[in-house]
Amino acid sequence: MNHAAYTDHATPAFRPTPAFNATNPAATSLATSDAIVDSSEIEIDPATHLPFLKNVHFNDFKISDALKRCLSAAGFQTPTPVQAKAIPPALEGADILATASTGTGKTLSFLVPMIQKMDATSVPSVKGKRGPIRSLILLPTRELAMQVLEHYCKLVPSSKHDAVLVVGGLSENTQLDQLSRGPRLVVATPGRLEDFLRRRAISIGAVEMLVLDEVDRMLDMGFLPSIRRIVGALPRSRQTMCYSATLDANVREVVRDYVRNPVRIEIGMNSHPCDQVELRACTVMQDQKLGLLDQMLKEETGTFLVFSRTKHGADRISKKLERLGHDVDVIHGDRSQSQRTAALKGFSTGKHRILVATDVAARGIDVQDIAHVVNYDLPNGSDDFVHRVGRTGRAGATGVATTFVMPQERSDARRMERELKVTFLWREADKGLEKEERNKPLDLSTNAGSLLALETRSWKSGDVSAQTQARNIGTSPYKGHSANGFRSRPGSGGGFSRGRNVPGRIGSSRPGASRSGPTRRGQ
Repeated sequence: MNHAAYTDHATPAFRPTPAFNATNPAATSLATSDAIVDSSEIEIDPATHLPFLKNVHFNDFKISDALKRCLSAAGFQTPTPVQAKAIPPALEGADILATASTGTGKTLSFLVPMIQKMDATSVPSVKGKRGPIRSLILLPTRELAMQVLEHYCKLVPSSKHDAVLVVGGLSENTQLDQLSRGPRLVVATPGRLEDFLRRRAISIGAVEMLVLDEVDRMLDMGFLPSIRRIVGALPRSRQTMCYSATLDANVREVVRDYVRNPVRIEIGMNSHPCDQVELRACTVMQDQKLGLLDQMLKEETGTFLVFSRTKHGADRISKKLERLGHDVDVIHGDRSQSQRTAALKGFSTGKHRILVATDVAARGIDVQDIAHVVNYDLPNGSDDFVHRVGRTGRAGATGVATTFVMPQERSDARRMERELKVTFLWREADKGLEKEERNKPLDLSTNAGSLLALETRSWKSGDVSAQTQARNIGTSPYKGHSANGFRSRPGSGGGFSRGRNVPGRIGSSRPGASRSGPTRRGQ
């Protein structure tokens, strides 16, 4: 991890940012100037592997003694850089715009000021009515929402009814029942929350603090219209904290509408793989990828997170690995919430050594000590590569990321190296690896004569049984494939798909290797 990259700076699209006092965060003022956290101030906690600032403790913050005790009881003593930089100005009511990825401790950076604010100011109760919802946290996935709620419950042990999860995939009636009890905090995904708002099953007109977490991923998943309608139902006088792994033009355009004079925080180089991760690339044929992965699993230790581009591919890889005797589970958008929860739990507890996932589903994976990430399929772009690789080598730990590259994809991988300014450790897979039998074409040398005879007989006599037998001989064993082994499509002139030049997608113009597949929302 490049600790020298922990900086605060003003961004042209926003007004100058408040200063941050790295030596004494509690003394942070809202004066406008830049500040830099020097790498000499940062150390790595040997127990948690999390970076922290020297001589800075949660007890230094202007928070209640009760909250300090809860932080200590939960094992939090020293804040990570994003916590040390975001909590003090947030406690003073400032809006926050932070560039920070999962694994930097950002959850605590918004929960601490949120809890302190709600505890310090009580809301007068109206006879016969429950208290209003005072805080709202929006996240892209159910898994992330559940993890945030879990952290909240650790800091507020008595939070039996004052925090509610509002997400798809879980019982709607249970959530409505919990909302009727008057929670002060709602942790939600945009889709389910907007549905409840449309049906007037929830009121957010009294929210005092809004957190938009993983903004870039929510935009990728198509949640922008929902976010706009949700924010439109909130009071303008609220405090807002926005977190995003990247701050590109799209994210910048969205968040500028929601924050006022924000404190701008940047943690690490989010558009660059972590320095703690060893980046490998292996040239391998498509039908030998499974054999290579099996070889790696036998030769190397630790847990493996394997990325597939599609849900179907993830299922296929998982089943094949299981047949080879490996402990594996899979997570993607078509799995039920209980299946996804069980998969994450099994992977994090060590029940399953391998987890196969799609990009969007993996966004909710917050598992420590993942030893190895494998890009079974080349990612669609550099941002996806950074996101995938960021699942290992987290919080000061080391990790390995291996990308499988087919010969025709080598130029795409080289382009990714240039874009990210990294160098892969290249090697070639063993030519003797077992080949996976995939789309098996018809063996015309043995079947052609019989096929021709049957077709001739059926044409002359109208013999239905002969027609059926002829079709069976000429049918590929894979549904939807013609006898030549390529997938047939209505209106298609052949088995190859036509590539399109799509900005930001690696290799999308390569003939015969179209990346078209499910949208991000469906992964």
